[in-house]
Amino acid sequence: MPLAGRVALVTGGARGIGRAIVDAFAEAGCSGVTLDTDVSDDELPSGFVAQGGDVTHEDDIRTAVTRAVDTHGHLDIVVANAGLVPPWRETEHIDLDEWDRAFAINVRGVVATIKQAVPAMRNAGGSVIVLGSLNSRRAHPRQCLYTATKHAVLGIVRSTALDLGRYGIRVNAIGPGPIATDALLERIEKRAGEGEPSVDDVLAGFDDDAALGRIATVDDVASTAVFLAGTGAAGITGQIIPVDGG
Repeated sequence: MPLAGRVALVTGGARGIGRAIVDAFAEAGCSGVTLDTDVSDDELPSGFVAQGGDVTHEDDIRTAVTRAVDTHGHLDIVVANAGLVPPWRETEHIDLDEWDRAFAINVRGVVATIKQAVPAMRNAGGSVIVLGSLNSRRAHPRQCLYTATKHAVLGIVRSTALDLGRYGIRVNAIGPGPIATDALLERIEKRAGEGEPSVDDVLAGFDDDAALGRIATVDDVASTAVFLAGTGAAGITGQIIPVDGG
């Protein structure tokens, strides 16, 4: 139970990678609050409670932090996972309304989450984990918007790690490669319907490109989050940990 007695706030924890992290934290002995736009207590593992809210609303984040502290007395871990994967577009077809929405969730939401967590964490330190991406370190065609948000996330991690180190707060990112979440599969299916390769072919290509011969899974990402949240990562801050199968 490497996180026994720890308290966490996980944004976007109702499904996908966020839910895998919540499950892994619970198995590691952690309890806490899951903030998402659509989540209920019945859906969560023992020890975690649901808090409805949207990371684009700073008051919702503040409420979730307050609930974690009021319920458990402290807050040790924050996972800024909530994010949006916008449609892939050629540069000349970039939709600036999509741009504003994606930045509001993927970038502003991360900053607001870290900002609201600091007062609850600065007396005892802790770990902030941000979900970056393979696109925090490189780019892909037709993904200017998503790449821009994830590059911004890495800058936030590096800068806030320098600001918050004096409080004993570590800030790191996880950079998953392709993960077969519902969100990614929906994007691939949509492109397949437009004449591009099928889901099976795309996933097989991802596997072939990976050093391990397979893409990473949500469980791989969740295990990395448990590591970064625990004492084994006590000397790590301001970093992005790739989880991509090589």
